[in-house]
This record gives sequence, C-alpha cells and structure tokens, in this order.
Amino acid sequence: MTDLRAFGTSWLHANGDRGTWPATWWAEGLDLPAPLPPLDGAAQADLCVVGGGITGLSAALHAARAGMSVILLEAQRVGWGASGRNGGQVGTGLNWDQPRLEAKLGPARARAVWDLTEAARRLTRELAGQAGTEWHPGILHACRSQTALDAATRTAARMARDYGTATETLDRADLQARIGTSAYAGGVLDPAAGWINPLAYTLGLARACLAAGVRIHEGAEVHRVGPPVATARGRVTARFVLHATNGYGTHLGTKAAARVLPINNYIAVTEPLARPPMADPVAVADDRFVVNYFRQTPDGRLLYGGGESYGRRFPADIAARVRANLARTYPELADVRFTHAWGGTLAVTATRLPWLAETAPGRFAAGGYSGHGLALAGLAGQLVVEAMRGERARFDKLAALPVPALPGGRLFGGLMAQAGMVFGALKDRLG
Repeated sequence: MTDLRAFGTSWLHANGDRGTWPATWWAEGLDLPAPLPPLDGAAQADLCVVGGGITGLSAALHAARAGMSVILLEAQRVGWGASGRNGGQVGTGLNWDQPRLEAKLGPARARAVWDLTEAARRLTRELAGQAGTEWHPGILHACRSQTALDAATRTAARMARDYGTATETLDRADLQARIGTSAYAGGVLDPAAGWINPLAYTLGLARACLAAGVRIHEGAEVHRVGPPVATARGRVTARFVLHATNGYGTHLGTKAAARVLPINNYIAVTEPLARPPMADPVAVADDRFVVNYFRQTPDGRLLYGGGESYGRRFPADIAARVRANLARTYPELADVRFTHAWGGTLAVTATRLPWLAETAPGRFAAGGYSGHGLALAGLAGQLVVEAMRGERARFDKLAALPVPALPGGRLFGGLMAQAGMVFGALKDRLG
C-alpha cells in the first residue's frame, strides 16, 4: 500500500488553478463543461484510472469499448494538466531519431518502435477527428547551425530511403521566406506531423468516455493507490489500476518517482500582429535542448512556447520568461503585448524516452513522454488496455525502451537530473 502523503506536497497544488482550467488561448471559445461529481463512497470496476489527461482518457475509452467497467479519478478537471496546456504539436517519432534507435536497439527493434510511433500519430489524428478537433498538417524542424542542418538533411535522406518518409529540406533563405526570421540556418518540413487544439481534443475524449459508460469523477484526488484506490471521500476496488498522472503525480509511488522527472514549461500568445511574420503559418519546433516551439494563428497572433524551470513553482512573470526566448527568434517582437501566458508541468525521463510499465501485478503506469505526449499518450493508454486484456506484444515493445531510474536514486535523482537540464538549457543560451 502506498500513501501519497508520505512523499510530500504534490506538484498538483503548487500553482493554483484549483478546480478550473487555466486561462489559456486553447480555452477561448470552447464550451467548457460543468464539473463532474467527486467520488463518494465505495465503488468497484474492472479498471480504475488515476488521471484525466490523454493517457487516462484513452485507456478508459479503449477499455470501455472493449466491455470493461471503468472508473476514472481526476483531482482537478479533465484536461487540466499538460494534456490541455501544451503547444498542440503532434510530432513524428521519439526524442531519439531512428539512426540512434537502430544503434541502440538494432534495426528490427528500432523499426518496430517506429511503427508504433506512426500508429500513435494516426491514432491521435483519428481520435481528434472523432472529438471534432481540426487537424492542421505540418511541423517544421528548425536548425540553428549549418552543421545541424547538414545532419538533419542526411537523416531525412536516410529516413526516406529506409522508412519511406517524405520531407522537404529548406535552406536559410527558404525558411526565412516562410516563417519570417533569420535565426535559423534552415530546417526540415515534416508534412505528416501536425497540430491541434489539445484542450478541445482532451475534452472530446472525455465526452467519448462518458458516452461509452466510463464513470468520471473530478475533484477526486487520489491519496493512496491501494488496493483499494482511495480519495478523501471514497475508494475504488479494481482488478486493474493505471497511474496516468505524468508529471503531476510522481508521488504516486517510488517506481514512478525514480524514472519520471516533472519540469515546467511556458507558453504565451501575442495580440494580433499588424504584420504577422509567417507567410506559411506552419508549426515550428527548433533544435535546442529545451525546445522552442511556435506557430502563427489564423488571426495573426504568435503562439510561442519557450522557457523552463525545474522547481514546483511557476515564475511570477511567465510572460517575461517566454519573451526572452521569443526575442531571440523575432527581435522585432521583443516588446509585443501578450494576451495569454500560462505554464504547465510535463515530465521527462533520464533518456527522454517514454516510460510504460507494469509496476506490480495488475498495476500499470505510463508517462515521461518528454515533450512528445500529445502524439504518444493516446497510444500509451491503448497499449496498457491491450496488456490488461492479455495482448502484450505492442505494450512490451515500448515498455522495453531504455528508461533507467534517474541517477542518484529516489532521493537525489531528481536533483541530479535537474542539474543536467539546467546545464543543457545554459548551453542553449550560450550556443
């Protein structure tokens, strides 16, 4: 039995927004649903899901559609965490490119992982369509140096030859003409990737879950993962439990805490610009250790993600944290007014590869997507349910990725990993 309070204060309560969604640009114009009741009393189900983000909602939906009874417990509101706050980009692959995966895993295992990441992107697009969320194609991977661009060009050629991908390489002039900045030496455009409104997508998944018979309880913070799974007002006895809280719930147990490191990241949205910089409003992600990601909205704003911190608390001035990164890319916008600025907690692992595990018989965990969660989380939820139903082949392929415990163990691992992240971020600024 694991009592969460033994591990100290959760990241869940560090930055407000109690019981409501933060004021993000994604929430503008959405018909936000009324709260669902918290868990009250004892309940039973085949599956108890802890966490109402994309991983948990996907697992709940796939389990319910397979005939399982499901209870989902969310401490705040569904989509309240990283699932509804992120930059909206649905990328291709993992943080490791395929040549690196092939060197580590061998060609056959690396190809199997690639096939799963392609399935993840297709599933995200399919579920987004079912949720009524519009898909916008294309992510441009921008390179800061000619050396990096040359390497990206070689990788793109190899991927086209060995995996049948189709990308477009842009030199400095081409990229500047498209996105209006000279900050990059060029880039590679991936038309198979894309972006969506992540909050609209997550709320659509929740509606699909309710229609499929999933019992969702909001305001139902879990204090013990059991058995049974316990909140302040109720408890759930279930054959299977999925821990799907990612960076907000590393205190759910020692195995998660040893492998999943929460970090904070920030996004701001400008006012409509008199002269929007992008002739081609494609989504962009650059090659920094702490990635800058941005795109232009249909009404001429710039949505810009950049800036990071490693303690629980967000900075007092989130806009200033983002502005410093924005100004490196678009110096002419250094003093632009922001209409929205928010933070969110995601999670990384020591290798920046996702973590899927059966941590005890019938108890599963998934997270540590390291910036690729919008693409990978839906598939992770699906694979966990497959494993619960005895179909473990696809789950085991992702669960076998090298995701060791953070160096330094449960007590010091987070501090050591944070030091590494700070060093990487410093290299970004000096490079």
